[in-house]
This record gives sequence, structure tokens and C-alpha cells, in this order.
Amino acid sequence: MNLWQAVVLAIFQGVTEFLPVSSTAHLALVPWIFRWNDPGLAFDVALHVGTLVAVLVYFVRTWLDLVLLAFGKNPAFDASSADLKSNPHLFWFLVLATIPAALAGWAFHEQVETTWRHPVVIAIALIGVALLMAWSERAGKQRKNLAEVGLLDSWMVGLAQAVALVPGVSRSGITMTAGLLRDLKRDTAARFSFLLSTPIIAGAALKELLNFPNYRVPAEMQTAFALGAIVSAIVGYATIALFLKYLQFGTFKIFIYYRLILGIIILALAFFFELGTGV
Repeated sequence: MNLWQAVVLAIFQGVTEFLPVSSTAHLALVPWIFRWNDPGLAFDVALHVGTLVAVLVYFVRTWLDLVLLAFGKNPAFDASSADLKSNPHLFWFLVLATIPAALAGWAFHEQVETTWRHPVVIAIALIGVALLMAWSERAGKQRKNLAEVGLLDSWMVGLAQAVALVPGVSRSGITMTAGLLRDLKRDTAARFSFLLSTPIIAGAALKELLNFPNYRVPAEMQTAFALGAIVSAIVGYATIALFLKYLQFGTFKIFIYYRLILGIIILALAFFFELGTGV
């Protein structure tokens, strides 16, 4: 893998980790479509560390206020706590909502890394969740902000996050969809989704780091790894900021159409690639 390939993958990671289009799908599909060599698990971890830094930096004030409120303290940052003061239990709701995805990750980690990464599975997931997102756009009343998010809302979004283990589903896509179905406003659903993603992204990165404690990045690859992490962090931060602003007036329609079109293209490519190899 050369530097420009590392930058391309990092940009895809930074954008798609937070948009409802599935980062796992894009990281699997880009090398597959262009016939690039697999950059390996270590590079995936580097990219996820970058997006973890992005979401931590963007929401650092919110997280500090959430923790302070959870333990009965006054929030430190008024700008981030406007809705949080009315919902001091939100931190604990987020903790409970993380459990389903953590358990699912432990139970199905082998399938996630093998059979579920097949292009056909990804395409079906892209299309299926697009249809679900379209339904949520019509069915959701979009009236709740963070101050009104309750335990059941959090638990339902957390259960949806567990489904995101399947490549193509999209963690942000399925959790925002669940949020809309629980009548959250679009930007509230996105904000809650991003907060909920923080421990999962951190846990996934830590898990993979623990899988190769003695691993060493080859000297010729160290620049690509570092550049990938930095680019994914910068792009991820910008994506969060722009996406939250967009959802104050925009809808999910553009992402629904994108998922449908991409899913159909992948199904066609998978058919022709397999036909060409005689499978």
C-alpha cells in the first residue's frame, strides 16, 4: 500500500464512519473494486483510532458534562449542557445502550471478519437499511431532543447498534434510523448516535490492538499508517460538524438514494466478477 492509497482509505473512513452509509462496507469495497492489496488489520485499527480521536475531540465537553451530571455535579460547559441539565441520567442510558453491541461483537466476531464481508451481503445490507431509513423518515414524529431521550429510547437505539456488525448496515445509519422511529429529531438522533459510537469505536480499536500485542508496523509502512490516522481524524471531525449542521434543515433522502444505488452497483459487480472467474 502506497501513501495515496492510504490517504484515499483514510478519507473514506473519516467520511463514512459518521455518515449513514457504512464505513466497513466502503473499506472492504474500495480495495475489492480497484484490486488493491489488503492493507491488513493494523491499518484498519490506525484509521479507527483516527476517527475515535475525531469524535472524542468534537464531543469532549459533552462527555465531561454527561459524567458530571451523572454523579450529581454541575456541568462545566454551559454551551454543551443546554439539553443535558434536564436529563442527568443520559450518561447511564448511554452505558446501558452500549451493552447489546458489545455482546454481539463478542458473539459474532468471526462472522464479522469473514463470511459477512462478502460483497453480496454488504449490498443487501445497504439496500435493506436504505428502505428502513425511508420508512423512518415517514413514520418518525421528530419531536424529541436530548433532554427527552429516555431509557427505552436508549435501549432501542442500542439494540439497533448491535445489528451494525453486519458490513453495509452502518452503525450511524441504523442507530439514527432507530432514533427517528423513537421520534427523535434528526440532529438529536445523529448526536445521540455519535455519543453512543464513542465507546464502541474505542472498544473495537482496543480489542484489535490486544490481538497483536507484539505486532510491529514495518518501517516502510509507518508513514502511511501515521498519515492514515491523521487524515481520518481531520476528515472525521469535519464530517461530524458539517453533518450535524446539515441535519438542522436537511433529510436523510440523499443517503437513502446513495445506499440504494451503491447496493445495486455492488450486486451487479459481484455478479460480473464471479461470472468472469467462473464461480
